[in-house]
Amino acid sequence: VQLQASGGGLVQAGGSLELSCAASGRIYSSAVMAWFRRAPGKEREFVALTRWSRTSTLYADSVKGRFTISRDNAKNTVYLQMNSLKPEDTGVYYCARGIQWATQSGAYNYWGQGTQVTVSS
Repeated sequence: VQLQASGGGLVQAGGSLELSCAASGRIYSSAVMAWFRRAPGKEREFVALTRWSRTSTLYADSVKGRFTISRDNAKNTVYLQMNSLKPEDTGVYYCARGIQWATQSGAYNYWGQGTQVTVSS
């Protein structure tokens, strides 16, 4: 399985961006797809996750109500719609695939290359 993240860019505070994560290869229905991010000088942190075959989702408190994770099974793609962006949302965003409903990065065994999101104040 390969994951290709895209959609990052530079946006002003309060703006929106949509990230995409295109997956190649077969994705089993039990798979969990997640987004993580790494801010400059900080550890990688969990952002959101969803199960490939269900609509259940989980969000970090810091993005709840502003970000929405979704997927298009026909396109093998997971999205992260980010609204009301804040400067503290700046970082490299990574998509990941695993099999556990988990917020720890160690639970995920496939990672995309990351896409930079910069939010200016």
